[in-house]
Order: sequence, then structure tokens, then C-alpha cells
Amino acid sequence: MSEVALAESEVESAENRRDFTRTSALNIVGNVAKILVEGAIGLAFGSVALLADAAHSVADVVGSVVVFVWGRSVYAAPDETHPHGHQRIEPLTALFVGGTIIVLGLYLLYESASALLTGPTVTFSPWLVGGLLFALADMSLLYWYTTRVNERVDSSALAALAVDCFNDIFTTLAALVGIIGVLFGYPFMDAAVGGVVSILVIYQGLKVTRENVTYLVGAAPSEAERQRIIAALRAHPKAEGVHDVAVFYDGTRLEVEAHVEVDGELTLVEAHDLETELIERLREMDDVGDVHLHLDPAGIGEWKDARE
Repeated sequence: MSEVALAESEVESAENRRDFTRTSALNIVGNVAKILVEGAIGLAFGSVALLADAAHSVADVVGSVVVFVWGRSVYAAPDETHPHGHQRIEPLTALFVGGTIIVLGLYLLYESASALLTGPTVTFSPWLVGGLLFALADMSLLYWYTTRVNERVDSSALAALAVDCFNDIFTTLAALVGIIGVLFGYPFMDAAVGGVVSILVIYQGLKVTRENVTYLVGAAPSEAERQRIIAALRAHPKAEGVHDVAVFYDGTRLEVEAHVEVDGELTLVEAHDLETELIERLREMDDVGDVHLHLDPAGIGEWKDARE
């Protein structure tokens, strides 16, 4: 990589780290505000829906703090203890958020079922509607901002926080429907609607968790993604063949290992320059991180294929 390209990469990394930090901090502030407003009003008027929605945001705060503290490490340069960088910290952070979403979804489901069995205790007040409208505006703005920043940063941890904000919009809307039901003489709706939405929360948590487990265990990408990388190698005019290709996730980035067949008469310097060209070609592609290539003289076969 040229010095200019390296400098541009470092600047971009610093900007991404700054945007990541600001966005995760705003998620903490936004969720704390939602907890204080909904919690106070829910306690005052006995609304299970508001208290459950506020409890959901307690987990959001925990997740946002973890993202704020751990997630920025992905932008740290490789060091002696992490020679391949810190990319796996990001999906680990997102995995924690996904697990938290699942736990709170189960809690919401339990609270809703309990309220249906024991009978509602909510008393209608315009404050209930006001608190939910505040929460709805709060989470909508937070979701919009987090998603907008992540279009540029492309972080799985911020994506998990955005999913959490999106879930909050639905849980708040559900709570609002329940409170309107209370207004019209159907107090059981306060808990019933919350139970339905809690299932959506659990589903979203499972989706985030499954995706980030894929990143953590070094799973292979889709076959289309693998073929895209092979095609990029074969497109070089001096590449006569490609084999033993391994493409797998290292964190949210793809790591590539491959053998490329080239003219066996190339000098060592020419082979070195060709290898550099091929590596740079792959690293310029979206989602590709480390690349490890082995150049083979074309036509002589692999040592492992030789007869004993």
C-alpha cells in the first residue's frame, strides 16, 4: 500500500472511530432519558407497558455502554498481542447486545403474561400518552442518526444498536396502543399488546446473535462472495491459475488465503511485485481485510499431490 493510501486509511479510521464514539455515547444518553421519563410515569400510574418499555431500555443502556467501551477497540492498530488487529471485538460486542435483547424480550413476555393473569392495575392519564410520545420521538431520532452514521462507518456493533432502537419504536407503539385501549375501557390491552411485541424483540435479538456468531467463529461467506474474490485474482493478466482458496471471516472483515499460479521464469523481484499487486487488488475490495497469497510456478503441481 502506498504512503498516500496508508495516510488516507489512517485518517478514515480516525474519523470512523470519532463517529462511532459519538453515536454510541448518544445511544446511552437517549436511552437514559427514555428510562427516566417512562419509568417515572409508569410508576405513577401503574402501567405495565411503560415500565416494561423502560426496563427494556435499561438493557439498551448496558448494551450501549459495552459498545462504547469495547467497540472502539476495532479501530486500534494491530499490536503484539493482536497481530491481526482487533476486528473480532466488534462482533463480540454486537453479540452481547443481541443476547441482552433476547433476555429483555423474555422478561417483557413474562411481565405481560403476569399482568394478564393477575389483572391490570393501570389508571389512564394523558401523562401516559405524553411519556410514550416522548419515547417514540427519542428512539426514532436515535435510530435515524445511528443508521445514518453506520452507512459510513459500517459497524456491526452500531447495526445492533440500530436494531435495538428499531425494536424500541415498536415496543413504544405497542405500549401506546395498549394505553389507548385503557382509555376506551380495555385495560387488559396494556399487557396483551406488550406480549405480542416482546416476541418480535426476541426474534430480532436472535437474528443479531446468529449473524455475529458467524463472524466470531470464522465462517465462510456466501459462494457468490468467494467467487467474486477468485474472479479478481484470475482477472490479473499474469495469473495463470488459482487454487486452494480459503475465504473466511476474521471479525466482520474477510480474510483471504490462496495459491496463484504464475510464470515460473519470473525473477524473485518480479514475483514479489506481482504478489503485491494481487494483494492490493483484493484489499481494495469491499469487506476484504488480510490477504495471504502463495505464488506457484504454473504447471508443476503441488507438493501435497506428489506421489510418495
